[in-house]
Amino acid sequence: MTTLSVVVQCVLALGFLMFGLMKFGSKQMVDEFKRYGLSTGFRIFTAVVEVGSAALLAFGIWKEQLAAIGGLAVVVTMIGAIVTHARVKDPAARMGMPLVLLLLGLVVLFMNWGALLG
Repeated sequence: MTTLSVVVQCVLALGFLMFGLMKFGSKQMVDEFKRYGLSTGFRIFTAVVEVGSAALLAFGIWKEQLAAIGGLAVVVTMIGAIVTHARVKDPAARMGMPLVLLLLGLVVLFMNWGALLG
């Protein structure tokens, strides 16, 4: 485990924990998911995935396989976010944060790839 991976995992874990918890009921997230045409159930599912990803990334500091799985979960989630923003024809600026998180997730995934396969 490299220092870079630990730092990126901490940043992603804190971000995903914060955004995941917000999806459980903040008015902003409720309104956004309605705007996307997505159900309450899918918003809650997304919240659980994001909080779970945060936990995997945090515990992945000590067990690299968990970091790789968490990184993969971030990548898949952010691809979904980018597709959703594109589907509702959001401006490119609204895809900035998901794109950054996607790239950080790829960093964690590739830095811990060997643990995922081994």
